[in-house]
Amino acid sequence: MANKIRFENGDWVQGRSREGELIHGFVEIVNSNREIVKVNVVESDNEKAVGKSIWIPSKWTEKLPDLSISNEAHLLTLIDLALLSKDEAWFMELSEKLASIKKHPKMITRKSEVLIPGNRIGNLDVNR
Repeated sequence: MANKIRFENGDWVQGRSREGELIHGFVEIVNSNREIVKVNVVESDNEKAVGKSIWIPSKWTEKLPDLSISNEAHLLTLIDLALLSKDEAWFMELSEKLASIKKHPKMITRKSEVLIPGNRIGNLDVNR
């Protein structure tokens, strides 16, 4: 079964290494014939694989959906990851998004958090 998905640098993927380890990471390099990709592993069931880059067949990987991150704390974490991976383009993209959020702050959008002024508890989980 040939994999028809076209990977690009920076795509988040999950799959298995040649040794059968579960991996989660981002594509660093796509081979010119697109049959193998170099993945920077950020999570794995083999802790020794985390932080390393490995080549794996693209048919053993699955592209993860793009997420829209609008939470400042999540963006800061991703900015740290971009710095660690030395991905300048991603760093600049995330930094611009963070600046936009700081410039135009939004109201709390999660239904599970309600801010009650004067309440010593602060947050009330309405789903309890």
